[in-house]
Amino acid sequence: MKTIEMTGKTVDEALKNALNELKLTKEEVDIEIIDEGSKGIFNLIGNKPARIKITKKKSAIDEVEKFLTDVLKAMDVKAKINIKEENNIINVNLSGEKMGLIIGYRGETLDSLQYLLSLVVNKNHNNIYKKVVLDVENYRKKREETLIKVAQKVAYKVRKSKRPYKLEPMNPYERRIIHSTLQEFNDIITYSEGEEPFRRVIISLKK
Repeated sequence: MKTIEMTGKTVDEALKNALNELKLTKEEVDIEIIDEGSKGIFNLIGNKPARIKITKKKSAIDEVEKFLTDVLKAMDVKAKINIKEENNIINVNLSGEKMGLIIGYRGETLDSLQYLLSLVVNKNHNNIYKKVVLDVENYRKKREETLIKVAQKVAYKVRKSKRPYKLEPMNPYERRIIHSTLQEFNDIITYSEGEEPFRRVIISLKK
């Protein structure tokens, strides 16, 4: 966190000078008044400037980077962390070696880390909610493409056999991809059954 001390004729002037130097807004900093200053006798003799200390608050991106750096270190994984924020959505992408450890079985570790990141970013409920999307070398896009192919392939099998087909257990995000993919199949219906984490999609012919 960056901290500076600044002086001015008044606290307001010192604050303005500090914000200009840091190129930040008042909402982005913590303010500590060291000395309110004094005008002295007749505003001429014994004038004492106001002095304040300004510290930049941790941003959501700072929180994400710190959390991931600590987690990666604990897992003995070296990775490049790329973070972008737009419209209150924080997109985080990791790249490097041992990325399989971060992804986990069918993305379970990745989803867990994403959930924890969301908790870290949104721990202060007074702030605007920010969505966090964590990805590893475009894994989620590749997984989505795989699930779309699986959904379509199984739908054709159901049409041919006229029997319902149960897919493997999936998380809510992956189940939504299956449901969405087969919405345009007029003769096919999809629904979920079971309890988490074993909830799965059933693909069947419409009656």
